Amino acid sequence: MTDSTTASTPQPADDDAAATGAHVTGGARRSPGGRGGAGAHRRGDGRSGRDGSDRSGSGLLARPFRPTHPLVAPLAVWAATRTVLLLCAFKVFTLPGPDFTNDVEAIYQGWFDVLRAGTFPHDDVTWQYPPAAALAVLSPALLPFLDYPSAFYLLACAADAVVLAVLVRSSSRPGRRRAGVWGWVAGVALLGPTSYARYDLMVTAVAVAALFAAARHPRTAGALTAFGALLKVWPALLLLGTPRGRASRATWTSALVTGTLVLGVFAWSMPGSLAFLDFQQDRGTEVESLGALVFHVARQFGWEGQVLLNYGSMEFIGPHVNLVSDAALLLTGAAFAWLLLWRLRAVKWTPSTPADAALTAVLLFTTTSRVISPQYMIWLVGLAAVCLTLRASRQVLPSVLVLAATGVTLLEFPLGFGHVVASDWQGVALLVVRNGLLVAASLLACLRLWRTTRPGTAQDTAREGAGAGTGGVTTVRRARTSATAQ
Repeated sequence: MTDSTTASTPQPADDDAAATGAHVTGGARRSPGGRGGAGAHRRGDGRSGRDGSDRSGSGLLARPFRPTHPLVAPLAVWAATRTVLLLCAFKVFTLPGPDFTNDVEAIYQGWFDVLRAGTFPHDDVTWQYPPAAALAVLSPALLPFLDYPSAFYLLACAADAVVLAVLVRSSSRPGRRRAGVWGWVAGVALLGPTSYARYDLMVTAVAVAALFAAARHPRTAGALTAFGALLKVWPALLLLGTPRGRASRATWTSALVTGTLVLGVFAWSMPGSLAFLDFQQDRGTEVESLGALVFHVARQFGWEGQVLLNYGSMEFIGPHVNLVSDAALLLTGAAFAWLLLWRLRAVKWTPSTPADAALTAVLLFTTTSRVISPQYMIWLVGLAAVCLTLRASRQVLPSVLVLAATGVTLLEFPLGFGHVVASDWQGVALLVVRNGLLVAASLLACLRLWRTTRPGTAQDTAREGAGAGTGGVTTVRRARTSATAQ
């Protein structure tokens, strides 16, 4: 890939821009020793002395423990909802519909036995993952005192907690907000216990860490992105939105080196590391995908196909299925072409552009895919949470649509999956709403990404960002400076 497509990630510019904005604003208010600073002290809580000491007796260390602390509510909701998810995973509570734990208790555990012997399950068509996915499947070995499913669910909860911790820490910095924390807390809960019965939470944790790490450590961000891509491919899309420059080259170089080394180690040590490529190529149209709506409607008019378990998912088998699958691949190719066009023509990068571009790219690839499994929503929830954390982001509405689609996904799987497989009006209605929300989010994300990075849109972005506070205005100033420097 040429230098014009090299990249970096959201946090660096965000931190720098926010810091710059803070200095500019501070200068405008004058120093604390001036009239503005003295007035600011006099307008305090009235309990501080001239030396700025706190005479109320409630020191700074007491603040985090007050029940009114802004993090108390999201952390309490996270603890409550995750307890419910774990109880569902452990089958203390049961949900209607198919057994969502089957992947862990049957498929993953079977792979665990094969992988532990030093080889990939290359004869199993359900193995459709890059080689580093073996580490996620083998991870329950870290808790040898538990059975495989129990260990896996607890590790998934730990990955969930890691994402929450990263978002909480990042939200306290200038130019950030806590909306991303709430987005993550709500999003995983809305998807339900399926979140803990797949390894996608672990992948999302790596991707979120990569986006935030790039601020001061672009090489670390590149390594994390490559590792995430070798877990489940999609984190590679994070590289598309990084701005041109030295940090971008460092990120891409680190990703290339890390990816090559990890692939080499797996190819040398474990046979069958690339078998997943053939199995992915042979997949058809899964019943929850956008293209599947064609056959759900066609069944109402006598289409002779059927739904069967194929390559690990419920897929349509019958006349014209290959045609729809090929059309989905063409749509995915068109989406990738649009992303490349956007990158070539983009001239303005705000601190949130890498995260905005990552959400847009993953939305496009998810929506146009031949398969939209419920766990795919975890990827989108994680990226939406990052965008919601950044005040400069213009992807707030698409992020809200993602959260809404995630809630509908729970109704579709596992609760209403029988209706989906039967193609009755309830199942079709759920898919129309969920996939319609994804299409709307994708188109809106594309439109906003294009407008905020093209010439002549900076004033519009400034007006839109005015409601977000100083961070939005600072972002536009930073983008103008960066564009001028280039």
